[in-house]
Amino acid sequence: MNELTQIKSFVALVESGSISKAAERMDIAVSAVSRRLKELESSLGVQLVQRTTRKMHITEAGEKFYRRCGRLLDDLEEAKHEASNTATALSGTLRIATPLSFGVAHLSPAVAAFMHLHPQIKIELDMSDRRIDLVEEGLDLAIRIGTLEDSSLMARKLASVRHVVCASPDFLNRHGIPSTPQDLSALPALCYGNLSQPDTWHYHDKDSKPGQVKVPMRMRANNGDALVEAAIAGLGVLCEPSFIVHGSVERGVLKPLLTDYQWNPMGIFAVYPQTKHMPTRVRAFIDFLVSSFGDTPYWEHFLTERKG
Repeated sequence: MNELTQIKSFVALVESGSISKAAERMDIAVSAVSRRLKELESSLGVQLVQRTTRKMHITEAGEKFYRRCGRLLDDLEEAKHEASNTATALSGTLRIATPLSFGVAHLSPAVAAFMHLHPQIKIELDMSDRRIDLVEEGLDLAIRIGTLEDSSLMARKLASVRHVVCASPDFLNRHGIPSTPQDLSALPALCYGNLSQPDTWHYHDKDSKPGQVKVPMRMRANNGDALVEAAIAGLGVLCEPSFIVHGSVERGVLKPLLTDYQWNPMGIFAVYPQTKHMPTRVRAFIDFLVSSFGDTPYWEHFLTERKG
């Protein structure tokens, strides 16, 4: 039995929820789906599906195998279109992981625009600040912000981003405006918890000399939007990426501080597994993001305007 046929039957089984529905979807006999599944499990040496008299459950191994197979079938379908030259439109499913705050505020609008341009594209978004294994979870790419660590992955820079130290006008009226980074050591701070040293803020001065300041942490959270709300409420001073605070700064509810210093500049990257042939839909989406964000992303315009 052809392994590809077995895989297609397994994918149809998972997506339809039962052997009978998978058989109907593929227009074959129920016994054929059952036989293909047994042969696939025998070939792999693992159980993909747990069967009872009434229900069917996908095993953990089955879930992992399904995620990989879904991408495999999408790539195969795209390759067939390219080889036959019968379709110029992008198709298939893009499976993307992104940090929560960036995903909601900036990636989601870009995804919507991309889907309007390519109506046959489907998108699966995983929005979470947890670090995801792309290969293990069958993802096409992930958006990562900061320092890249996975040498096994390929990466392309999408945009630059700077951190901004800021606080609410009310907070500054009560505590005063800091004039040097070291003044921050006397102010209550709101710190992002997914860092190794959340209470140590790094910067470069006008002469590009590096420095750091340890701040008294009043609040720690693993979500930047929660920290922004705390800052707007006047609870402390904040050091967050420009893509998180730009809206609050533009509305005047947060005031940038110490703007002559560079606070932890970093990159936003698209990372993806190493493959001999990157799927066209993945390459097209990454190109689209680079074009959309540009050399100076819109979330950094307020920093440029202040300097101008």
